[in-house]
Amino acid sequence: MVLSRGLIGVKRVSWWYVAVWVALQQIDLGAHGQRMKDNMYTPVNGAHCFRRLNGTHVTGCSSSNGGSVGVLHLINSKVDIDFIVQKHPSPPYAPIVPPALYTRENILRLRDEAGPYVSALVLMNNASGLEQFSQESRCPNQYSGLAADQQQQRCSVDRAEDSWNPWGSGLLLEDFPFPIFYVAGVSEMEKLLDCYEKFNAHDLENQHQRSLCAIEVKAFMSAAVSTDICMRRSNSYNSLIPATKFCDPLQGKNVYATLFPRPIVPEEQRVEGPERIVLVSTRTDTTTMFDGVGLGAMDSVVPFAVLVAVAHFLSQALPSNDRNVLFLFFNGESYDYIGSQRFVYDLQTGAFPSRGTQTKPISMDNIELMIDLGALDNLTDLHVYHPAPQPMATKVAELLRKINQQFGFGIQAGQPVMTTNLPPVSAQSFLRENITFPAVIVASRPANRFYHSIYDDQENLHYRYGNHSRKYDFTQLEDLDLGDRSDLYGKDSIQMRIRNASTLIGMSIYELLTGRAYGQRNGTNSVLIDEFLHCFLESADCPLFRATVKPDTPHVYPAPPSRYISVHTTLTSDATGWTYRVLGLLLGQKVANATKANCSALHLPYQWMAGYGGAGECRRTTQNMSLALSPAFMNETYDFTSYRYSTWTESTWSEMSARIFLRPSPAHETLTLSIGIVVMVISFVLVFLINSRSDVLFNQGSTSSIPIATQPTQC
Repeated sequence: MVLSRGLIGVKRVSWWYVAVWVALQQIDLGAHGQRMKDNMYTPVNGAHCFRRLNGTHVTGCSSSNGGSVGVLHLINSKVDIDFIVQKHPSPPYAPIVPPALYTRENILRLRDEAGPYVSALVLMNNASGLEQFSQESRCPNQYSGLAADQQQQRCSVDRAEDSWNPWGSGLLLEDFPFPIFYVAGVSEMEKLLDCYEKFNAHDLENQHQRSLCAIEVKAFMSAAVSTDICMRRSNSYNSLIPATKFCDPLQGKNVYATLFPRPIVPEEQRVEGPERIVLVSTRTDTTTMFDGVGLGAMDSVVPFAVLVAVAHFLSQALPSNDRNVLFLFFNGESYDYIGSQRFVYDLQTGAFPSRGTQTKPISMDNIELMIDLGALDNLTDLHVYHPAPQPMATKVAELLRKINQQFGFGIQAGQPVMTTNLPPVSAQSFLRENITFPAVIVASRPANRFYHSIYDDQENLHYRYGNHSRKYDFTQLEDLDLGDRSDLYGKDSIQMRIRNASTLIGMSIYELLTGRAYGQRNGTNSVLIDEFLHCFLESADCPLFRATVKPDTPHVYPAPPSRYISVHTTLTSDATGWTYRVLGLLLGQKVANATKANCSALHLPYQWMAGYGGAGECRRTTQNMSLALSPAFMNETYDFTSYRYSTWTESTWSEMSARIFLRPSPAHETLTLSIGIVVMVISFVLVFLINSRSDVLFNQGSTSSIPIATQPTQC
């Protein structure tokens, strides 16, 4: 019996070793499977089109839940589109489209005619020879402007000559049932093209007989239909599963600053007073079809830079005045004027500035004049627009002409134009409330062929960074007698064109405020403008931004800050934060003989920053922020189809990725399936035979036949 127990113990130990060995093999197979997976799929980096919604429509793109897979097919001409529409031997496809063929006609044809055979679309970066590229409507914000309900003098989508974006395709406002993936990097493009050329480019008619290079794009959007339905769906799910959202309202912050500090008043004295204010404004945001791509160089950075330079000029040239100037940088204007609509709403409800500023509220009655800077595509040809009889419009136009003639800036400024077909500017939010509101719009005729697109960048401006801040103090005004500074930037530079336009506008506002001409030969600083463009178009790790933070602050990532409004987060967006700090540096009053400890003890509005030299300085600042969230989301009973306020939301998503792989041919798939079936049948037969003969094979019931020896009994 002892030997029998020993054999049974050995058998148990053997089975334990077998079990461990099988487990180790599974782990090893899993490791090899991971490596095999890495060999099967090659990730591709790029930017995704995503979904946005308003009160009545949905725009943008979405993949299927789990990802969309399509065979790569290069589009070199309309013949290649015909191939997908008419022949499509191995659907679904993922067309690779160059920007020159990314037109409304071609893309809508792929969506509408080839819809069943297209599962994704890849936009390839190739701007060489590209003459125009704009996915925005020909009439941006056409349903939220002053002339939205009028039949005459309005922007025309059908007539390019009467539009404010004649090169617009309107694709930004279309809905696509498949994802659109933008590939910009050279190495990433080579991955796709090499894979296509190797496996897909030959014998197109018989593609279905061989393995093909395919792409899988994951960009599933949770939202659908419209903002109204999406918000109600989110609220209903949130009651069951907390923190469940399908879309979020577009939301950001406006940034503002006053030329002179406003007095602090006790709580009980904060009522509207006879304060007189001149409002000078522009927008800071931009947008494109793709997440995180698009600098908006000409469409918004140029007027943004002009207004910052104007504010800096007036802070240096005008020490005091009985009227204050409010500089306002609106956010979210690309989506039916979110920032300016909220600002007007706050003025009407007595909510601006916020109670935390401890100053008196401002109403629309306090604003004597609004000068709104629109798109300045041509900085040498400025136009003044107003929708109703407005004496100040004539005055502004006269000052622009007179000062330009005096200083020779080379800028044309004609007679003011009275029309309700106004450019897409923030002043429209004010004029919708009161068409006689004293608003004057300074803009140029449209000339930006890349409006709201991925190609509106520094190349579109012909901007080259001069990098002269080590030699020239950009916090001081510039001597106009230095000429065109062609030694710094070259002939006809964007830096000097912005300097001339901002100096002209700044001097005009100076004369409006004081009633006398500006008597100095100083203008805005071209080095400041050069640094500003560098920071917002090329790298946030720049001298201007470093001057606005504390001296010991670590360097930031060298990429330009995104200026898309995005959705609510607990952190202020980079672009908004930098705008806030730049205004603190350029408009703040320097406090003499103040140490870091003394400045920190004073708290806001006093701020300690590095300053131009980087040694540190204390400034009394006037800048602040206000909420840029549409009033539509503050009223639970708001009619989302009324077009009264902006209703834009952004869909939520869980993952965005893309990868290419080799999709097997039908014959390969059939062979694999057949082998799998054969292996399965053989496995069932083997298991049956082993199980039926287990008593013979494993001999589990046998005992030893060897007699057991017994020890002799000792006496």
